[in-house]
Amino acid sequence: MAQDLTARMDRLLASGAWLDRFTRRIAFIGLVGLLAVAVATMIDVLLRWLANAPIVGYEDVTQLLFAVIVASCFPAGLLQGRNITIRFLGKGLGPRRALWLEALGAVATLAFFTVVTWRILAFALDETVNNRFTQTLEMPTGPWWWAVGAILAMCIPVQLVVAVAKTGAAVSGTPLTHLDDESSI
Repeated sequence: MAQDLTARMDRLLASGAWLDRFTRRIAFIGLVGLLAVAVATMIDVLLRWLANAPIVGYEDVTQLLFAVIVASCFPAGLLQGRNITIRFLGKGLGPRRALWLEALGAVATLAFFTVVTWRILAFALDETVNNRFTQTLEMPTGPWWWAVGAILAMCIPVQLVVAVAKTGAAVSGTPLTHLDDESSI
């Protein structure tokens, strides 16, 4: 029975291949944005050096773009279990308790992303309602923060899947074969 529950949790994660592909695409878009910022930075530096003429509004755009870029990596990182995990306590308490600590960590991560998403969406609403804009280009900042909030909102169902799977593993006492994070301490 316990192994059956773990097998079902593993199948849940394996059948979520579409979710993995979706979150990786979001992260890829963030990577493309990061490369665009890197190219723009090189162009800005060259223009400053050669013509003493930086790109107007460069900082306005990159400051907002970085928030979107960073947020775009979270859904894939959560689903793939790429978050930093400290497992020395679980190793000392034994494998069964370690599974419960993993489940507790997954639930805490879900709570964290829920609160962060809520606060970012509240911030986006404040930016929009108060018609805030960037200094140089006078570009509205609200839409950028709505994009960050939307991406972070994707983290909640992703982490819910992870939390359910890890809780199921803790109940069954059998570790998951998916979500094994090799970069833990």
